[in-house]
Amino acid sequence: MIKKLVFVFIALFAIKSYAQEGTASPYSFYGMGSLKFKGTVESRSMGGLSVYSDSIHINLRNPASYASKNLAIYNNESRPVKFAIGGSHTNAKLKSDTASDEVNSSTLDYLAMSFPIGRFGLGMGLIPYTSVGYKLETLNNNNDLSTKFRGEGGVNKVYASLGYLVMDGLSVGVDLGYNFGNVKNNTIEYVYTNEGTLAQYQTREDNRSDIGGLSANFGVIFSKMIQDKFELTTSLTFRPEMNLNSENSRTYNTITINAINDQEYVINSIEADLASQGLKSTDLVLPTKLSLGAGIGQPRIWFVGAEYTYLNTKAFKNELYASSDSAGNVTYSNASTVSIGGFVIPDYNSFSSYFKRVVYRAGVRFEGTGLNINDQAINEFGISFGVGLPMGNTFSNANIGVEFGKRGTTSENLIQENFINFQLSFSFNDRWFQKRRFN
Repeated sequence: MIKKLVFVFIALFAIKSYAQEGTASPYSFYGMGSLKFKGTVESRSMGGLSVYSDSIHINLRNPASYASKNLAIYNNESRPVKFAIGGSHTNAKLKSDTASDEVNSSTLDYLAMSFPIGRFGLGMGLIPYTSVGYKLETLNNNNDLSTKFRGEGGVNKVYASLGYLVMDGLSVGVDLGYNFGNVKNNTIEYVYTNEGTLAQYQTREDNRSDIGGLSANFGVIFSKMIQDKFELTTSLTFRPEMNLNSENSRTYNTITINAINDQEYVINSIEADLASQGLKSTDLVLPTKLSLGAGIGQPRIWFVGAEYTYLNTKAFKNELYASSDSAGNVTYSNASTVSIGGFVIPDYNSFSSYFKRVVYRAGVRFEGTGLNINDQAINEFGISFGVGLPMGNTFSNANIGVEFGKRGTTSENLIQENFINFQLSFSFNDRWFQKRRFN
């Protein structure tokens, strides 16, 4: 089993190392892209709620979850080794006051493992943090193509987490991550002849930022039984502000465009002197993040909770595109998210009905992204549903989720996205270390 899981982990890590276009949102044009990471499928199916933690699911957002009590079914000697992989597919309908379009994107969302080490719990994994993927066009007064914007890339994080069970019901943890990736974009401003035909030569500006840097996240989980029936759970996570380094390049290209297939051919290129402008190497702020949550339920029967997340995005600034943001009337304010959700299990120990052992999840979230364009706040709303399907005789399960949501607005010539996210994950659990007993 160990060799199989390690092989799968290495193979999928290699696949993930290739760039994937995890979004088609026009709002990924700004900053480092659209915030991609929102937790596991189990969490996202409850509106992004990450308060709840148990011994058979990985909680990617709170490192304290890696430490918990041993299981009675294992003679109170250990907890299962956990392996989780999840992905999603998004269909979004984009509309403005004058046009509409439909886009799709698919991505591998996370790959994670967790190991019990006594009162400690060790976790490691790979997750996307932001994603860039857009193709935008503007028209001139003659209804001809005026400007074309394209971008791709994003920032990923590889991390290691350590949780510690201080006492029954109280655990603390920390994860350290290395963020890496690149963002590439280009812009073409089309030039026409006096006769209104496309000029033979056009100019294309290419930008690339290679991003890297460390981050840390601290977490606490406290749970307590109330009247021996209900369990109260509270959680806190905190990520301090840190800087990511961005190594930048900019090239101006003279190009020709094939009118039949729209293929672009570079005639010559000039490398911009970013060093003289102080833009060759810049810092991107990874803003402070604080989450507080609480919930109540009956263990293995039901749970309901709420969580508030604050993100100091007002401190964000991308110096390479500062002039573009100013011209586009773009500002950043502090972001926040409110998540409300929970789950119910009709009868987790049922032998007569499989569907009574299924976990049914639902939730809702309200998010202010912190991005403001033309004095319009870009907000996001989502309502989600999901199920956890037991697999085999172990604690392993498959999780399916769907989220219906909206991002942005059609006011002030902006774009509104109406999206559906389909999510799928597998959580495999096994016991690797057992005490030998002889009668």
